[in-house]
Amino acid sequence: MKITIIGGGLAGCEAAWQLASAGLEVDIYEMKTQKRTPAQTLSTMAELVCSNSLRSDRLTNAVGLLKAEMRKLDSLVMRAADATAVPAGGALAVDREGFSAYIDQIIKDHPLIHVHEEEITQIPQEGTVIIATGPLTSDALSDEISKLDGLSTLHFYDAAAPIVTSESLDMSKVFRMSRYERGDDYLNCPMDRDEYFAFVHALQTAETVAVHGFEEKSVFEGCMPIESMAKRGDMSIAFGPLKPVGLKDPRTNKEPFAVVQLRCDNYAGSLYNLVGFQTRLTFPEQRRVFGMIPGLENAEFARLGVMHRNTFISSPEFLDDTFRVINNERLYFAGQITGVEGYVESAASGLLVGITLAHRSKGLDVPHFSGKTAIGAMGRYVSTPNRRFQPMNCAFGLIDQLDVIPGEKRIRNKQLRYEKISERALAEVDAVISQMEQK
Repeated sequence: MKITIIGGGLAGCEAAWQLASAGLEVDIYEMKTQKRTPAQTLSTMAELVCSNSLRSDRLTNAVGLLKAEMRKLDSLVMRAADATAVPAGGALAVDREGFSAYIDQIIKDHPLIHVHEEEITQIPQEGTVIIATGPLTSDALSDEISKLDGLSTLHFYDAAAPIVTSESLDMSKVFRMSRYERGDDYLNCPMDRDEYFAFVHALQTAETVAVHGFEEKSVFEGCMPIESMAKRGDMSIAFGPLKPVGLKDPRTNKEPFAVVQLRCDNYAGSLYNLVGFQTRLTFPEQRRVFGMIPGLENAEFARLGVMHRNTFISSPEFLDDTFRVINNERLYFAGQITGVEGYVESAASGLLVGITLAHRSKGLDVPHFSGKTAIGAMGRYVSTPNRRFQPMNCAFGLIDQLDVIPGEKRIRNKQLRYEKISERALAEVDAVISQMEQK
């Protein structure tokens, strides 16, 4: 059976790996060497175009649970992330170039995976097709997708944060610490009240890049530009990405009025990402306004923030919970184009597609991950009717809650409750893996 994957991002590479690991031959098409989008800079596949963080790695966080499930299912993306991790406190962050190169080499070296560096503008009419073109789907293919029966394709915009060089920072104004003293993986730029309000007012009035067809209200909350957030109120970012909670400046032993955090972006520790600073300010304005941050007065920007288009489909009632098109059994979608939001969630959808398609191709029963697991809950989210469907990160609110045993009280401690949910989920994943190994 011919299997074609369109898109060499996290979801496409993960699906290809799962299928090839099951002994199936795969053709994967990636256009970036021939036609690169404004947000892409690397020539390798599985590029992280925004942050280098895969977020929390703790089981008390839903995305931490999702990563644990993926590790059990032999995820290529998790192999790469663990192999190229950089210090990030309780989070999992990676060396951006090393991560992409790791996956690129494994995919290209696999004898059952055939990589084609070319653009696909039409959906192939033969064989099984996985569309994993992500938020950067080309105009030509977007038009083809929008013509599929029962589907409407939506567009919004995503913003990437700037990266600065560590050697250009004024370390006399910066202190190293993770929140709640969980290590020292972050650099922190503290602001007093006057510095904060001067910065906020500069953000509110700075010049932004005009994006045709873009409406402010359409910005997805999870990637809202810092200047858009600042316009919601003078204190909005002080309760958002600049919140000082859990951080005490060791020089004063006090919590600053606000804090800008910088996260390591590579192995060498020479690059740092401005956490939460997705932006569509013009390049000169980024240098001016972000230069007001204490410690960044003379910062050298290795990358300035950019705004790029994001494309996703209206998945509910179009896809089933394995990301297969309901009325076209040879067609699957995977990744952020389905409405899962985030690197890990995108890769997890590709993993689920790869596993289920491999079983179907061999005439085997498809393994079922219920809503008690993070990976199953994400599949359920994209396939459940929802008139206001929007991209969604993995969250415990999507996962089935614990059953309350008659005569016992509900666990009120949130962290303990999340740990119990995670234990239950991982036990179910183990059971599903055991069933797959018996087939």
